[in-house]
Formats: sequence, C-alpha cells, structure tokens
Amino acid sequence: MLKEIQVTGKKDTRSGFGDGITELGRTNPNVVALTADLAGSLKLGTFIKENPDRFIQCGIAEANMVGIAAGLTIGGKIPFTTTFANFSTGRVYDQIRQSVAYSGKNVKICASHAGLTLGEDGATHQILEDIGMMKMLPGMTVIVPCDYEQTRQATLGIAAYEGPVYLRFGRPVWPIFTEGLPFEIGKAQFFSKGTDVSIFACGHMVWNAIEAGKKLEAEGLSVEIVNIHTIKPLDEEAVLASIRKTGCAVTAEEHNVLGGLGESIARVTAKHHPVPIEMVGTQDTFGESGTPAQLLEKYGLSPDHIVEAAKKVISRK
Repeated sequence: MLKEIQVTGKKDTRSGFGDGITELGRTNPNVVALTADLAGSLKLGTFIKENPDRFIQCGIAEANMVGIAAGLTIGGKIPFTTTFANFSTGRVYDQIRQSVAYSGKNVKICASHAGLTLGEDGATHQILEDIGMMKMLPGMTVIVPCDYEQTRQATLGIAAYEGPVYLRFGRPVWPIFTEGLPFEIGKAQFFSKGTDVSIFACGHMVWNAIEAGKKLEAEGLSVEIVNIHTIKPLDEEAVLASIRKTGCAVTAEEHNVLGGLGESIARVTAKHHPVPIEMVGTQDTFGESGTPAQLLEKYGLSPDHIVEAAKKVISRK
C-alpha cells in the first residue's frame, strides 16, 4: 500500500548529486568535475576540497566547458559538467550535439535547478524543454531521479555507464523515500501495483504521484505508481506490462507535456497497446517567479491535479 511508503527525511536532490560525486572522487580517479561558476549551487565543495587537481572552474562559459569535457574523455577521464539545467542544455545544445553526442563521448551532463521548482529565479531559469531536447539526441541517456537518495545512486551509476548521459535534478528540499531501494539505469521502479490506472512519473513528480495515489486508494481505486527515472532508454517492457493490466495511464512530469515523459509513454502505447492517456505537466508555457509549491499548484502539477487526471482517464476506458 502506498501509505506504507516510509519518508526517511527531506533533502534537495542536488545534494544527492554532491554527495554522489564526492563518493566517486574517493573511489574513481578518472572522475573530473567541471563547473560554469556554480560550484556552490551544485554542491561540489567537498569534492573540490578533496580533489583540487580534478576540478576545473570554467567560469561563465558553458560552451567552453562542454568542449573541455569532450576533450578530457579522449584521455580516459570521466568528466561531469555542472550548471543549471537551462545553461546545461539550451545555452550549449550545439556543443553537446556536435562535440558529445555525435561522437558518443563519455561526458556526464549534470543539470540542477530544473523545472518550475527552481522557484523565485523565474521563467528565464526554469527550463521546461530540456528532457525533450536531450532525449532526441542519438545515443544520449536521460535520467531524472526522484529524490536525494536516488540522485546519489544515479550519480554513482552514470560513472560506470559508458556513453553520454544527461542527469536532471533540482533545487527544493523534497521527501526522501527510496532508501534501501535499488537503482538501475533503464529499469522502471514500481511503488505500488494496481489494476485501475497506471501513473508514470519522474523527478519531483514521483512523490506527488504517490500522494495522489494515496488519495485515490482511499476512494477505493487500485493504483499502479511507476517511477520512470530513466526517460531514455525507456523501460518499454514495464510500461506495456502496466497498461495491459490497467487499460489507461496518467503521466506526470515537471516539464512541458510537448516532448517529455508523457510523449515517450504515448509513443510506446500507440505503437503496441493503445490506451487512454492524460498528461500532467506544463501546457506549452514558460514559468514565472514564485515558490515551488505555488508554481506546482498554478501550473497544474499538484497531487490533486494528478488525482483529477486519474479519474478522468479511468472514465475514458
């Protein structure tokens, strides 16, 4: 039952990245951290203190940072580039495409402050298109972990994963609920089994989906909550197994519904097993300044919005 899921604390997912890369610094001599003037925001302090010779401060020159990272891979290093998600993708998409993805360089693009929950910094920093941009690059793996612990595990996992990776995480303090659960790139994670509706979510929206699932269960509905932490490669087998059982789906993401997780789920279902789908996400819009909670509510990403979408899609079966 969803109500039995244990919250073991609260912490920002970017701290999961910081603790993960600190651990890598102690165990993997090939890991190099690069940043574009945002070492503090990306929680690199301990890594830098312990590995000053494996840290490169690129300044506010994100395109240069990507180029340096691509070059480092030629010598066998595993570079982790770090800045806000907006600057990790939108500002340097050409460099990622040409210098990293095209030649399959082993660069790990680690992007914090993604989505609406960046909050008060406003629309210019709240990128809501990055999942779509990055998943369309051939050979690019895209991972959106759901809490501090999963982000820490994902950071460790991508160091051992050969090829370019986009790792997306966030700024706000968020419940930790994956303690003791295994993380595997490309394998969906089930938080409940159900027969009435499948809810596929990623990132911060996994917790909102769990909260929504609790409300739906209290009304007697059987809900399957699936954490799609790896957007690409998508665990199509898990997606299809779930929808064949429930006959409908809701997707939930802190991202534009155009091009994100929802469209990936819809593509698989349309091809193999068409079912009704409702997508919870931003609706082809930019964000604005506000607290994370205010923005999630205004743009339709709260647990209650997921509940509403689930009831709507069940009625369409």
